[in-house]
Amino acid sequence: MSRRLEAKYKLDRRMGENIWGRPKSPVNRREYGPGQHGQRRKGKLSDFGVQLRAKQKLKGFYANITEKQFRRIFNEANRLRGDTSENLIALLESRLDAIVYRAKFAPTPFAARQLINHGHIIVNGMRVNISSYRCKAGDVIEVRPKSKQLAVVLESVGLAERDVPDYIAADHNKMTATFSRVPALADVPFAVIMEPQLVVEFYSR
Repeated sequence: MSRRLEAKYKLDRRMGENIWGRPKSPVNRREYGPGQHGQRRKGKLSDFGVQLRAKQKLKGFYANITEKQFRRIFNEANRLRGDTSENLIALLESRLDAIVYRAKFAPTPFAARQLINHGHIIVNGMRVNISSYRCKAGDVIEVRPKSKQLAVVLESVGLAERDVPDYIAADHNKMTATFSRVPALADVPFAVIMEPQLVVEFYSR
């Protein structure tokens, strides 16, 4: 299990964007970086800086997965046929924690990872506690029967701040979701603009 090493909302402030579209994000109040010098840090970024920022933002969105994990996913995307940036998003969105979050079983990607690690999620009838588990089109993901009344799950299902994307068929009465298809970049409802092509450029230097 990977461990989150920093406060998640610091990511928002460092990027100057509300990455997950959450009402409580500090960026809604202060659009500058954390720390006493945060307001003076705004300057024109170099090409490398722009690429690094795009990589950190995308990596941070998926519960701030480790650099080693993210680089491994990129390398796999690069080996696949087709557009590497599209492949990268497809691989990230096929992760179990991303699907649990997109299905609204958890309010944040971090909470989705915790639900999975604690054994509350079932895939195709079997309990899976690995958040990076790769799902395939047609896989059925559900909340364990004993966990369907968890406050975090019920609260998340009722959130109005985001909708379930059309590549996931969710039934919130039964707490089940089917991963209908692997999405393209244009299908993914990011709260902010993500630029995976810049991530490709960053790793291709």
